[in-house]
Amino acid sequence: MKVIIISGATATGKTDLSIKIAQHFGGEIINFDSLLLYKELNIGTAKPTKLERGEIPHHMIDVTSISTPLNAADYMRMALPIIESILADHKMPILVGGSGFYLQALLNGMYESQTSPQEVLERSKILFEKEGIEPFRYILKQNDLTSYERYHVNDHYRIRRAVEHFWTTGTPLSEKRKKKDQENEEFQSTNIHGWQTLHLYLKIPKEDHWQIINKRTERMISDGLIDEVNSLLKNGFSGFEKPLQSIGYKEAMDLIKGELKSLEECKEKISISTRQLAKAQKTWFNRIQDKKTFNPLLDHHDIVQTIEDFLDKK
Repeated sequence: MKVIIISGATATGKTDLSIKIAQHFGGEIINFDSLLLYKELNIGTAKPTKLERGEIPHHMIDVTSISTPLNAADYMRMALPIIESILADHKMPILVGGSGFYLQALLNGMYESQTSPQEVLERSKILFEKEGIEPFRYILKQNDLTSYERYHVNDHYRIRRAVEHFWTTGTPLSEKRKKKDQENEEFQSTNIHGWQTLHLYLKIPKEDHWQIINKRTERMISDGLIDEVNSLLKNGFSGFEKPLQSIGYKEAMDLIKGELKSLEECKEKISISTRQLAKAQKTWFNRIQDKKTFNPLLDHHDIVQTIEDFLDKK
């Protein structure tokens, strides 16, 4: 049972490469990018087009609404039977994405997390609606520095979840995560399913990557990102939904609300936040030893050869 993984930071060409690989070798694509799960989010997620999805079967895209966000455990439960079905049909699953935590959950399962009582969830909701995310970040900085440093400032869902865990248990969420990580320290080379995996990690030199990010930001704006967000707000979404706090959507809402003064400032904020996200993703994937790193701008032949060798291996 062979499974290919294509990972990398945002804007490293994972979608284009995965489609080419699926066309060349046969196979079906299973997304593990958290924002591609939401059917209302299109322009700001660089989602594969309907034409691309028509050419190659894609899974775990547009599976829920931003009004009912999914977490890594939800993702694992939904994605696993899809992969098992593809393998049962003697086809090749190709896992593609940049959300490393979702990949880890899929390969190695989740650490158990105590459900927060309703009063804690209500306390969190009231504080967030009144003062935003900064009080939560302060609480983490004082009581769970590891989680504070781990989560991007825009990752409101996980920041709040870590604080809710601390309020509920009096212990840092990072301690529970650390125990699970120690159990699965080599999650990249083993998995609980018995799959043989080939992990292809895409990495672009910094200056080239920054230029690609800037061009992607320009393209999202010209393709109508601001109109997409305006439409979501007009259709009854508040803007506080977890997926709408993600990069691109948050800045677009800030522009709409007048907190950003110009389209150029909005584009600059999106590019800066995207670079920060890319850096965090690189840090995550750098932990993984059992992966093969390629520059997708130059190494297409080597990638194909590596896959051929993997598929030929008994």
